[in-house]
Amino acid sequence: MQEDHSGKKFVGGRWMDEQTFKRILMNKERIPDPMRYKKEAMHYRRAGKSGLKLPEVSLGLWHNFGSVDNFEVMRDMIFTAFDNGICHFDLANNYGPRGGSAEENFGRILRESFSSYRDEMCISTKAGFGMWKGPYGDGGSKKYLTASLDQSLSRLGLDYVDIFYHHRPAPETPIEETCYTLHRLVEQGKALYIGISNYDRAQTEAAVEVFRELKTPFILNQSCYNLLDRRVEEDGLKRYAEEQGFGLIVYSPLAQGLLTDKYLHGIPEDSRIRKSFTLKEEKLTPSLQNKLEALRAVARERGQTLPELALSWVLKDRAVASVIIGASSSEQILENIRVNPLFTEEELARIEEICKAE
Repeated sequence: MQEDHSGKKFVGGRWMDEQTFKRILMNKERIPDPMRYKKEAMHYRRAGKSGLKLPEVSLGLWHNFGSVDNFEVMRDMIFTAFDNGICHFDLANNYGPRGGSAEENFGRILRESFSSYRDEMCISTKAGFGMWKGPYGDGGSKKYLTASLDQSLSRLGLDYVDIFYHHRPAPETPIEETCYTLHRLVEQGKALYIGISNYDRAQTEAAVEVFRELKTPFILNQSCYNLLDRRVEEDGLKRYAEEQGFGLIVYSPLAQGLLTDKYLHGIPEDSRIRKSFTLKEEKLTPSLQNKLEALRAVARERGQTLPELALSWVLKDRAVASVIIGASSSEQILENIRVNPLFTEEELARIEEICKAE
């Protein structure tokens, strides 16, 4: 431990004052691992052609960070992620449940444990789905997006977020209004970069045209993409991202748990299928089970688990800046950071043959 002439201590990779240092000693408060960037487990990629780098694996707070979840487990997961090079944390205004509670809980963790580390973190949030009652709590209007980001900043306890996304297309709002609002939020210092989410290629092209005219720092389209869901390939969005110089950041890389070993012996009672309105039991057909078993065989030959294979496969393309994982425990985070996006042509061909089989 180092100490400067004013009495500040250098602990956990940060200088801190005497009061903070004493609080840590008295409470035996956990501090981030000072070796977090020397473990070589995490690599970083530019978001498109921007100067912003993201970890190959980011942590999403869609599930397990709400008002019904265990706060100490949340805190432990944030520490585990940060200690292993995950410095990007992805939220949205409606994450919970209750909507807004994921931002509140993450804001408390920031305030209590990471206030000295804000500049090492990339924090993103979104607005677009329903958040409050009435005509102004949903969509893509200037009124909704502006109010929502103000609320998010208050819950997070931040002056700005690094990335602010429009969470979904809003056809009833002119794209010019939505994009200009996002542009103005950057000009006001409330966000550094802009993203869109769940926009297909045609919708993205319309947004890019406006962003280009405004010179908005648009850098990412957050999209669903995995071995079982190829829409970003089918409609040309992935190719368009490469051509236009923005990045894709991928959610549901494990197909909400289908690309894990969770359903190897049936459907557990505590599984996503049992609890989720977005993943249904009829999805797990005998044909899909056969595909998953064939993919597990490929993974074993690569010295990987099926989740490791699935995450690595998504990262094989440089157009993908990062994959967003969800987790219910620190153990899951540690299991999902072991990626190897280098594949032989034979492996890729075999994977394609498996995935396209009827």
